Amino acid sequence: MAKSFRCKLITPESQVFDEQAVAAVVPAWDGLLGILPDRAPMVMQMGTGELRVDFPDTASAKGGSRSFFVDDGFVQMVSNELTILAASAVAAEKLSESDAQAELNEVSARRTDGLSGPEIERIRKARTRAEAKLRAARSFRGKSI
Repeated sequence: MAKSFRCKLITPESQVFDEQAVAAVVPAWDGLLGILPDRAPMVMQMGTGELRVDFPDTASAKGGSRSFFVDDGFVQMVSNELTILAASAVAAEKLSESDAQAELNEVSARRTDGLSGPEIERIRKARTRAEAKLRAARSFRGKSI
């Protein structure tokens, strides 16, 4: 069995999974971060985007990958254990490209005339989130074809 690490994805509502993984790609606030076994300890702020986790082959199952759309939170890697605390997480297979596109269209249609700085920032963040969700939905669709 390849080297692995424990990987947990937790939201305020539930523990999404707690499994062994061989790699993970996490959307950090400033770009993507790849994580492999035996990584140096770290804590970082998570951004919005696609989280991909690669699982090892075992005697009972072939490994494979799973993707999730995650939004905000924190990531900690210590003692070969990756803990991802996300404000929200949706399995990529549950994302609808048409719903994500509709969400992006709705946010893009919002007018900012006469709005204050914080209101404009909320709209900007909603647009960034909708764009990331659409990319995650398209990425999953592309893998399943």
